[in-house]
Amino acid sequence: MKYKIILDQSEEGYNVSCPNLPGCWSQGNTEQEAIENIKDAIQEYLAAISESIQGKNVREIEIAS
Repeated sequence: MKYKIILDQSEEGYNVSCPNLPGCWSQGNTEQEAIENIKDAIQEYLAAISESIQGKNVREIEIAS
C-alpha cells in the first residue's frame, strides 16, 4: 500500500508526516532515515488502529476518486 508523506528539512534533520493518518509522524537525521522511520511509524499506527477496532462492527466501503 502506498501513503503520501510530507518531508520537511529542519536544522536538526528531517521531519516527516503522513497526512492521511492524523498524528502519524517521525523524524531522522537524514532524508533516508526519516523515510525509514515513517515506514515504521505507519506500521505501528495501523496496528494500533486494527487493535482498537477488534470486536466492533467494521465495514469497508469503496470511494470513487
